[in-house]
Amino acid sequence: MSLYNLENKVALVTGAGRGIGRAIALKLASEGATIVAVSQSDTAVKMAEEIKALGQKAEGHALNVADFNAVQGWGEKVWAAHGRLDIIVNNAGVTRDTLLMKMNEDDWDTVMDVNLKGAFNITKAFTRPLLKQRSGKIINISSIVGLIGNVGQANYAASKAGLIGFTKSCAREFASRGINVNAVCPGFIDTDMTSKLSQEIKEILLAKIPLNRFGDANDVANAVCFLASDLAAYMTGQVITVDGGMVI
Repeated sequence: MSLYNLENKVALVTGAGRGIGRAIALKLASEGATIVAVSQSDTAVKMAEEIKALGQKAEGHALNVADFNAVQGWGEKVWAAHGRLDIIVNNAGVTRDTLLMKMNEDDWDTVMDVNLKGAFNITKAFTRPLLKQRSGKIINISSIVGLIGNVGQANYAASKAGLIGFTKSCAREFASRGINVNAVCPGFIDTDMTSKLSQEIKEILLAKIPLNRFGDANDVANAVCFLASDLAAYMTGQVITVDGGMVI
């Protein structure tokens, strides 16, 4: 039996087509969970096929998590199809990095709509059935930028800090129904999103990490898997940093 024992669990992962979301979906699937993978494009559909090729159950959906009405209607169909949902990982995220002086309204709105409103939309779609189910694990993927800020990322930092407040409020609201809500704050993780940074910037960042290495998407996936399991049954409203010690 798996240490995490996710057999017969249904796990929804947004932003599952690449990077951290992909690693999370693969990890949860490897522990026995049925995966409902979501991305704005068809990358989640391809991700689901990859999981099925490994012998696990999965399905992929193209969905704009920032579209409230689309998410609510889609959520009803997902619940009807599975009859339950045990794990929600709100991971979908985008960046529109620039100094505040140069940031336009679209740069702000796009990041807030996907990163913060998207988590609200997905969680809202399943709140009533989860409360009736009286069980569930919700994990929101924030960022250490939401804790310490970062030059050129006022929009991203605000969205990720908002996710932390959202996490703690939902944890208080849902606790009496046996639902755990926690957040994970990755540090500098080596993904497609961060690969665009210059070597000079990467060296500056590396110097700030006590463990002296950049994180791997699997480092985040392992933390998420723990929070999704019953091993973390007495944890809610928590913010777990996976950053090599960067914030200290």
